[in-house]
Amino acid sequence: MKNQLKDGCDSQRLLKKPSKHKKSQALFKRALKSIPGGVNSPVRAYTAVGGNPPFIVRGEGPFIFDADGNRYIDLVMSWGPLIAGHAHPKVISAIDRAAARGASFGAPTEGEIELAEMIRKAFHSIEKVRLVNSGTEATMSALRLARGYTGRDKILKFDGGYHGHADGLLVKAGSGAATLGVPSSPGVPDDYAKNTLIASYNDLDGVEKLAKKNADDLAAIIVEPVAGNMGVVIPERGFLSGLRKLCDKIGALLIFDEVITGFRVAYGGAQELYRVKADITCLGKILGGGLPVGAYGGRRDIMSKIAPEGPIYQAGTLSGNPIAVAAGKAMLQLLKEPGTYESLEENGAKLERDLLKAAQSAEVPACVNRVGSMMTMFFCEGPVRNYSDAQKQDMAAFKKYFASMLASGIYIAPSAFEAAFLSTEHHDAEIDAIIEAAREALS
Repeated sequence: MKNQLKDGCDSQRLLKKPSKHKKSQALFKRALKSIPGGVNSPVRAYTAVGGNPPFIVRGEGPFIFDADGNRYIDLVMSWGPLIAGHAHPKVISAIDRAAARGASFGAPTEGEIELAEMIRKAFHSIEKVRLVNSGTEATMSALRLARGYTGRDKILKFDGGYHGHADGLLVKAGSGAATLGVPSSPGVPDDYAKNTLIASYNDLDGVEKLAKKNADDLAAIIVEPVAGNMGVVIPERGFLSGLRKLCDKIGALLIFDEVITGFRVAYGGAQELYRVKADITCLGKILGGGLPVGAYGGRRDIMSKIAPEGPIYQAGTLSGNPIAVAAGKAMLQLLKEPGTYESLEENGAKLERDLLKAAQSAEVPACVNRVGSMMTMFFCEGPVRNYSDAQKQDMAAFKKYFASMLASGIYIAPSAFEAAFLSTEHHDAEIDAIIEAAREALS
């Protein structure tokens, strides 16, 4: 997977500072007239960092280009799924071939079976899987399944954990909700919120006390095995396995939201990395190779409760869309190439190490949390082990850092509560350019 713009490039050439913004500014002004806040997802807004977002017209490898012709090294990568970079030729070819056959049928296709088989082989905890259209749809459906299977109503989630915008999950949520200071949303009925219990990530004792107190009513514990929506927060030793034992003890289901980590931190997701099996796994993003898709899967006895095999209803006309399925299959095939995850780990470690050196050299309090190719630099002394710790960081420092990085042509998430993502197309020159920009920003 060679970088198309790699030949002869060094970090100096790659740092092309954006110089024009008129077209993006005009587009944003136009968008405000038709779209709430000018964006179709709050995480794209620049509310927390100031200014207006650049409007992107294309991507290539590790780069994106805006309407004014400015080029950025992309560390958002569509919020994680583009592990093979933008517009990979094999993914685009698969999309073209599928689109030529038809965009949607609302009927079964062989591609759905093939993608489901690939998921089953990757995740040993998944015996059956249902394809859906987004990560939100996957988590929402997984919770309905857990409640229907157990006959219980309550769920337990973690402070700062974001699992999509379903009503019962918008309670002390991370990601965009944390960035905008809206931990729970108006429009969520009290009856939904009262069935959502909140615990602190990495606090196993606190989880056990809360779960045992509600043992007869608790249907499931849902968790990001590596938190990615309060910034990257790493599970401490024994935390995930402790959740597994606790769920077994009280008869609740353990749901891993691997929308970010699935195929990102390892081919078999965080479950492969940490050797802990979930009862239900939620997937998304990566399965579509950049197209909208999601999935949830788990043990055969649980999944057999879903209609039409069982009584728990869930449906979707575009579920298993042939174009998204084709893109997902191509993406997963790319990730199976030898050395993929070793290379991502090597580049992730280099970026983490040099970011910390740059912060230390500039005497800026900072720490970096990283798992493989996803990471967050928090502007505070570590460790950051939960949402409360993440909130202690210096938001003003992050805002200045963000502005400087963007001005240097490095595209990072406009929030201190998000992850940065590398792809297989981020090579030494790109990593060096990111570090050079970070040194300037931190100094």
